[in-house]
This record gives sequence, C-alpha cells and structure tokens, in this order.
Amino acid sequence: MTSAIALRFAKQFAAASFVFFLASPVFAQVPGSPPVVGYVVAEKKPVTQIQEFIGRIEAVNKVNVVARVSAELEEAPFKEGTEVKKGDILYQLEKPPYEAAVESAKASVDQFHALLRNAVLTTERYKKLLSSPAGQQSSVDSALAQQQSYEAQMLGAQAQQKTAEINLGYTTIRSPIDGKVGRIAVTVGNIVGPTSGTLTTIVSQDPMYVTFPVPSPTLLELGRMYASKGGFDAVVLRIRLPDGTLYAEKGKLDYVDPSVATNTDTVTVRGTIPNPLRKSGNESLRPLIDGEFVTALVEGVEPVVALAIPRSAVLSDQQGDYVYVISADNVVTQRRIQLGQSTAAVAMISAGLSEGEKVVTEGIQRVRPNLKVAPQPAGPDPIKANGQ
Repeated sequence: MTSAIALRFAKQFAAASFVFFLASPVFAQVPGSPPVVGYVVAEKKPVTQIQEFIGRIEAVNKVNVVARVSAELEEAPFKEGTEVKKGDILYQLEKPPYEAAVESAKASVDQFHALLRNAVLTTERYKKLLSSPAGQQSSVDSALAQQQSYEAQMLGAQAQQKTAEINLGYTTIRSPIDGKVGRIAVTVGNIVGPTSGTLTTIVSQDPMYVTFPVPSPTLLELGRMYASKGGFDAVVLRIRLPDGTLYAEKGKLDYVDPSVATNTDTVTVRGTIPNPLRKSGNESLRPLIDGEFVTALVEGVEPVVALAIPRSAVLSDQQGDYVYVISADNVVTQRRIQLGQSTAAVAMISAGLSEGEKVVTEGIQRVRPNLKVAPQPAGPDPIKANGQ
C-alpha cells in the first residue's frame, strides 16, 4: 500500500515539474512557434580600451659580480637571497700582498722625490755659476735634463702607487647597486681572479621592467589612437600575474624598440612598474620576479565612446566575425562586422553595425539566417557588469 502511494506521488510531482518547465519564460515555446531569443540594443557607450599581450618581467639593473684582482677568497659576509644596498661588502679577498705593493710604490715615490729635490738644487747651483768663469752652459743643461728625468720617474712612481691602491681596494668587493643577491658561486678558500667567472649576481628589485612584443599592425593602431591624447601618458600599464590575479600597482610605458623583429613581425614595447615590499607572514617579499611571465594590459586612461555590444554576441568563421541582427519584423539576418579594440567582455564595433539595431546575445544556438524569432530583452548588460 505504501509503495502504491509513493508511486502515485512521484507521477504527480513529475507532471507538475513538466508543466513548470513549459511555463518558464526562457523555455516557454509552443511547438512550431518562433524560438525565443534574448537581444541587446547596439549603443554608443564609454568603454575603457584594453589590449592584452604576453610579457616578461625584467630587472632594471642586473650585475654579475666578478673579482678584479687575483687573490684567495677569505670571507663572504652576505646571506644568499637577501637584499643588499649599494656599497655593502659581498666578498673579502686576501689583502697583505696588495698592501705590500702599496708600501713598495710609496717607497719608490719617496725615493724619486728625494732625487728630484737634489736635482733641483744642483740645477740652481750650476745656473748661479754661469755668472762666474767656472760656470758652463753644458753643466746647466745636463743638470736640467737630470731634473726632468727624475720628475718623469716620480710621476711614474706616483701612478704605480695609485694603481697599487686601486688593486688593494679591489680586494674588498662591494655591491655596485641596490638589489637582491643570488647564490654564492665560489666558496671561501678558493683563489679567484678576473678569469674565475661570476661570483654572484645582484638583481635590482624596484621598479621592474615589463617587456612584451606587439604586432606591428596593432602598434600602428595604438599609435593612431593615443598619439593625439598624450602618447605614453594616455595609457597605463597593468599586469596579470601567473596565477590570474590582477597586480595592484600600475605602471607606465617608456620605450618602443626602433626595429621590427623580422621573424615575428612584432615590436618590443617596455614599461616600468613598481615592485614594493609586501608583508607575507614574518617576511617581506616583492611580488614581481625577474624573468617571470605575465600578461601585460595596456589600458586607456580615459574611456572612449564607441558602439559596443557583449563579446559573447560575436561569432566567427573562415570569412571573419559576424553577429545575428533582428529586423523590424523579427527576422534574423547574419551581419558581417569589423571589431575595434575589444576586451574579453565587450566588443567594440568599428564597421557593419548601426546604433539602435537589435543583436542576438542569448539563444544564438537556436537561430539561423532568415529565421523568424520571438525576441525579448537579454539579461544584465555585461558592459555595465564589468565596470565599463
């Protein structure tokens, strides 16, 4: 008995669900009647123009640290992977041989200084003797030549002293820039020199470059669009990180390569973007990393007024882009269009569509050219929903 009641209840519930399904505003359609489709009216609206390109983060400065003199590596007082300031000590090389070279050079300078002082006195004596019968011009000339020789040798000794002092300074290797230091490539105890290769690498952290290739036709179009509005100042640079999140900081474009890459027909464009420290637990980290792939977004500072429709209404085939337009008598026609600078949500129409025309956005799979339909306004406007 209980099973019979349950079966009868199930049949009644199924029948009620079918009636509700047929009464739904989206699916309510009598067999043989025109299909119901949603539409939007093509209107001119303020739209923020955004172009997306695949880019890469690059450090503004990147330095390979090498030894300028040959000596034993005695100390490496930095911690790998930390940030250092310009002038911080990275490596300390053996000093005594170069300190001895400085002392030897100083001794040579002192020696030639003494010889020169004596030569000057000798020259003056011979000059005074010229007024007496004992004086000879040849003696004066000889003394003057010796004096000039000592002057030249003292200059050479002073240059050697300066070189020795410079080499002594090279035994203390300091960071040439602010940045993050890499791993230690040569450990303490090794003999290093100019031919030893890179000891470590320092990468600057803030700001960072964003470089990305732009197809040459697109670059020309962007130039025409923004040249009269301030060029680089008319756009801002945003980036989307590898995890899909939008980076909070905004950057500025500052460079366009003067040459086109012949193998890809693209031009490299570069921008600069801040990379401040952010708190992450007990540590402070910077979000951007040298060499990281990102999506570069070139965004207009001021919205432009253009004919816009939802991007989902645009279809494509081998002949190009098209939309379905509803005529005054509710008949669908296929309309070829040309897209302007569009986004993932909004399509800007540069040709093929007029303001006020009805474009199918919902139920596209149910329509075909010359089909009579039952149009009704579509759902929320994606242009407004996306903050355009």
